[in-house]
Amino acid sequence: MTEKIQTLLAGRWRDASGPAYITHYPHDGSEVAELHAANAADVDEAVQAAHQAWQQPAWARLLPHERAGILHRIAQGIRGRSEELAQLQRLDNGKPIKECRALVASAAGTFQFFAAAAETWEDAVTPARGDFLTLSVHQPLGVVGAITPWNSPIASEAQKMAPALAAGCAIVIKPAEITPRMAIELARIAEQAGVPAGIVSVLPGKGSVVGEALVRHPLIKRIAFTGGTSVGMGIQRIAAEKLMPTSLELGGKSPTIVCADADLDHAVAGVLFGIFSSSGESCIAGSRAFVHQSVYASFKEKLLAAVRGLRVADPALESTHMGPLVSRSHRDGVERYVQMGRDEGGQVLCGGSRPQGGYFDQGSYYLPTVIEGLPNTAQMCREEIFGPVLALLPWSDEADLIAQCNDNDYGLASGIWTRDYKSAWRIGRALHTGTVWVNTYKLFSISTPFGGVKLSGTGREKGRQGILEYTSQKSFYWGMNESPLPWAQP
Repeated sequence: MTEKIQTLLAGRWRDASGPAYITHYPHDGSEVAELHAANAADVDEAVQAAHQAWQQPAWARLLPHERAGILHRIAQGIRGRSEELAQLQRLDNGKPIKECRALVASAAGTFQFFAAAAETWEDAVTPARGDFLTLSVHQPLGVVGAITPWNSPIASEAQKMAPALAAGCAIVIKPAEITPRMAIELARIAEQAGVPAGIVSVLPGKGSVVGEALVRHPLIKRIAFTGGTSVGMGIQRIAAEKLMPTSLELGGKSPTIVCADADLDHAVAGVLFGIFSSSGESCIAGSRAFVHQSVYASFKEKLLAAVRGLRVADPALESTHMGPLVSRSHRDGVERYVQMGRDEGGQVLCGGSRPQGGYFDQGSYYLPTVIEGLPNTAQMCREEIFGPVLALLPWSDEADLIAQCNDNDYGLASGIWTRDYKSAWRIGRALHTGTVWVNTYKLFSISTPFGGVKLSGTGREKGRQGILEYTSQKSFYWGMNESPLPWAQP
């Protein structure tokens, strides 16, 4: 039975003003929720309400430790509903339930971390350079906007919402149209934790309508965006007209490097996890595996055996490794890329098709796929597929390897598998990526900044400094001189 849901908009739970639409469960295409999309008028109402609420004493005069208390209660609220939230996210985007539980736990940890960061944040008394005292303080920007993706909603929304609230901002969230539920539930938990009315609003709907209006609104002082590169570039152009700061976490085509001395069992497990967990629907997916020629045959044999052992199945099952892709249209796009690889001369070693029969025919499933025989210059090796497709590429010369890894428009993440710490340091420093994993992959810590270079984006999220992204810096000069300033003295 389709559940009708409302959203928190300008301090009230109600339907947004746009047309009604239905979200679907990627496992079998069944209807999950019915809700109304927001429109430009809703954006203005939410932002205006946030601006008013942000200035009220109930929020503006809260001390950092008091905001920290609210964030701690949000973390507790998430943990208190952890299984329910995980199941809701599974229905939203089809992730296996174990991954959904990990993402919910991550969201709770994010609020806990930024609560601690807010409570212990210190502004600075800067070194004196004259007969005056100098201080540097940070103040909240005001109303900020967050635009989040469909692949890991609750984690992405927490990574934007928690530091914004910790800094003392108000926030308007635009979740992906097809996965609105997590942002709505986070808003509910925030309200129950004591966040004043109007400080958090959630506006579901199309990016071309809601996102555009949000980015252009004159009272929005910052945009945090996770999503596709072309959309991010459009946001950056609008932000430039407003001189508005942004953080943009965009696409990736991340290389993973297997060196001649790598522990192949560890490398196979890491490469497998890096590309096929989340069904490859991850911006940091390790979609290009560069394997040293001397171990290429052994690595390939072990990898293919492991891939064939992956369980592609109902995401509600505890044993599932890979669930469906988020939609049939997205699966069709992945299929086109695999066919492109074939047309470019690649050989599909495993996968390369949909599983057949039963719920596979109703859902948007695709088998984990490995392709070899393509040069790094092939289109399939250059563009983000956002699906369970791995290109295997041999290498023998380190300088050429680094050149090939860096010969891409993206620069989000990379991985290195080696026993030689000097090689790992040398290669890692040479790679043009925002994150380098060594002898592991796709592990995250909220305490460590994350972001990309080149067309993978600008700015950083996470880390204690993440609160600063939602503040403006103000300097104070406090005169200590006993005599008047001498400039006009006779």
